[in-house]
Amino acid sequence: MNPRTVQRQSELTSVVISPNRELAQQFSSTLSATRAFHILAEMKTYPPVQTLDIRLRQLRPDLVFLDLATDLDLAAGLIEFIAGIRPPVFVVGLHFLNDSEAILRSLRAGATEFLYAPFDLDMQRQALNRIFRLRKPSTRSDSDRGRLVVFSSSKPGSGASTIACQTALALNRMSGKRVLLADLDVNNGSVAFFMKISPAFSVLDALKQIEEAGEPDWSSLVVSVDGLDVLAAPETPDHIHIDPDRLHDALESVRELYDWIVVDLPSVFERVSLLTMSDSDEAFLVSTSELPSLHLTRKAVGYLGNVGMGRYRVLVNRLGKQEGITSDDMTKIFGAPVHATFPNDYPAIHRGLTTGSPLGGKCPLGKSVESFVGQLALRAEKERKKAVALLN
Repeated sequence: MNPRTVQRQSELTSVVISPNRELAQQFSSTLSATRAFHILAEMKTYPPVQTLDIRLRQLRPDLVFLDLATDLDLAAGLIEFIAGIRPPVFVVGLHFLNDSEAILRSLRAGATEFLYAPFDLDMQRQALNRIFRLRKPSTRSDSDRGRLVVFSSSKPGSGASTIACQTALALNRMSGKRVLLADLDVNNGSVAFFMKISPAFSVLDALKQIEEAGEPDWSSLVVSVDGLDVLAAPETPDHIHIDPDRLHDALESVRELYDWIVVDLPSVFERVSLLTMSDSDEAFLVSTSELPSLHLTRKAVGYLGNVGMGRYRVLVNRLGKQEGITSDDMTKIFGAPVHATFPNDYPAIHRGLTTGSPLGGKCPLGKSVESFVGQLALRAEKERKKAVALLN
């Protein structure tokens, strides 16, 4: 099964989890005939729930094929977890036999379908048709959905909030499209301070409205600053647990309304950051060239690798020429390439904090932000054209 194979419009995207390689091979050998399922990735062991959560949010498959033959108890636990993910990810159990216990156990846990060797083609097509009927179409095509860009840091105080705010301001000014800046750091959020606003509502109100009504009244929750909409964090720290499903629903909701959603996250070691990075189109890990930040960024890169999070880029903020460290040096330290750097431009930062306005291209930091945003927009346009071409 080749994850690089071009997906056909009639296929459902999927992930295979099968410790039993013989079972996986028997199933994969039928796929070229059915042309129904496009395999994005294979997992050869039953993964920890946290790792599976990250992989599914990254890959966004339509369904998971899950080996029930190796360990039915472990498989049932994974089915229960997957069944609670939003948007829904369907689970199809795989087995060597038409095993009544495995069928009943998997369906009770939340599986949608059950397939068994030799994986009859008609049986697969029937399962495919039933899954298609269960899918809920989006009101916007994939090529037209709002683009989610998120910023986290390895160490608080690295300037991720500053870069997020200036990125949103520059996108709003340069693109002429609808942009939302959201602060998900519910304990230490600073976007409202940077933007010089005193909002009556916060992201927590949005999550509460989703829980109670299913859809937030975004017009009452956001504050508009020169055409840029801002969803702030609570004014005072609020040590609460953010439900990942409610948060996912909120992000999916704003993707229907905005062309760009820029999110400021807490430290990458917090769960809300990890999950939001997994949901994003572009994720950035912000560091500085100071020794403690370099150390924690190296630790963060290892941590993200361990949980299967590979789709992110490293940014280095406040880099001074006098510091004697290059991007190549930091790439070796991190074990990951440095995507972009931003200069140590204190006068520009002070001016931005004082006015809550875009830096513009006349100062060193402003030039770096505009170049960064230009590359963001270029990648987005390339991906949009690619998505449109696949549909035609």
